[in-house]
Amino acid sequence: MAIPTVALVGRPNVGKSTLFNKICGKQISIIEDIPGVTRDRIYQETTYNNKRFYLIDTGGIDATKMQFNDEIKMQAEIAIKEADIVVFIVDGKEGLTHNDLIVRDILRKSDKKVIVAINKIDVKDAKDNIYDFYELGFDTYIPISSIHNTGYIELMDNITMNFHPSEEKIDDRLKFCIIGRPNVGKSSLVNALLNEERVVVSDIAGTTRDSIDSVLKYNNEEYVLIDTAGMRKKGKVFESVEKYSLFRSLKSIDRSDICIVVINAEEGIKEHDKHIAGYAIERGKGLIFVVNKWDTVTDTTIADFEKLMRAEFQFATYAPIVTLSALTKKRIHTLMPEVIKVAENIKKEVKTSLINNVILDAYQLNLPPSYKGKRLKIYFTSQTGINPPKFTFRVNNKGLVHFSYERYLENKIRESFDFTGTPIVLQFKNRNGDE
Repeated sequence: MAIPTVALVGRPNVGKSTLFNKICGKQISIIEDIPGVTRDRIYQETTYNNKRFYLIDTGGIDATKMQFNDEIKMQAEIAIKEADIVVFIVDGKEGLTHNDLIVRDILRKSDKKVIVAINKIDVKDAKDNIYDFYELGFDTYIPISSIHNTGYIELMDNITMNFHPSEEKIDDRLKFCIIGRPNVGKSSLVNALLNEERVVVSDIAGTTRDSIDSVLKYNNEEYVLIDTAGMRKKGKVFESVEKYSLFRSLKSIDRSDICIVVINAEEGIKEHDKHIAGYAIERGKGLIFVVNKWDTVTDTTIADFEKLMRAEFQFATYAPIVTLSALTKKRIHTLMPEVIKVAENIKKEVKTSLINNVILDAYQLNLPPSYKGKRLKIYFTSQTGINPPKFTFRVNNKGLVHFSYERYLENKIRESFDFTGTPIVLQFKNRNGDE
């Protein structure tokens, strides 16, 4: 069942970002008392009463600054198009404005369910303005104060009224997505794997605008293959459709177990390729690099290109590298065995006795440096999670863990156990129970 999407829209400085952060439970959106600070849509998966949904924050639509606002208006329209429910936030303190009417007109065209949240209701004059907003012509109006929690429960109950409680994943098939910059050959790779023309392939960058799921059968097993739109560098994403594509690509990464980052061998490694790999790593996904269009390379060996890749992607040396040509299908057979290996590794579990022996040996071989006469001591280590594998260390003082020693411990774990293709998470907790 698809996760519903909720968009927060409104004119500038009505409190969208404050409400966004409150619903998500953390500081994500930039909050400033300057109209137009949130220029980009920001999205986050969150839950309320065990109901999962995506939340999109949008820039404020300001009719008085159309040159700057055309971009924001398009972004808001895309967010509305993507959303199942729109929360239209208005400023109770200032009352109904011309800008609110412009936002209303955009929402009326969308034919989406709209909840009007009348914010800043804690201000003395705001209560007198509530009934003015009924002129907007929507069905649901909820007075709130993002800062003081007034009306928050009523608002969230209304938003999630028809959402279903989160259920365990029924579909246990491995899901992997193909991600990368536009025009690196992602759609061609999908077609080569599926052996059929399921995705429109074009030489024009950005042809694939949406994420598409396909079922791939390999060795009598079924896999879900997610093709995504090309991910452009944020500073270069001016066209509204491209922003929409980035949003869909991030959602695809969230839904996947493994991400295949496609590099264009003809163009070489670009800085944004690193950012795209970073998206996958931040979300704890398995990672494989595919160097596509290898048939166009004549002056470099596979070994030399892999050496270059390792130098450029030093933060992901654990990820396997596959060189192939999706167009000619040369070496295409080398990809799925890597996917299967990474699929095993992201769910690999190590016995507590084995991991403790490895860490004890590593500790004795290379004692951590002392700091102000104190030295880190590791008492006990155990694996506490999978997908990605997570290891928890009980120590005397987690504040003594230096990042270089943490990297040393991760390397020792990788030397002892095959975690090719998966990030691993190290967590340190004080033995006395202090988190």
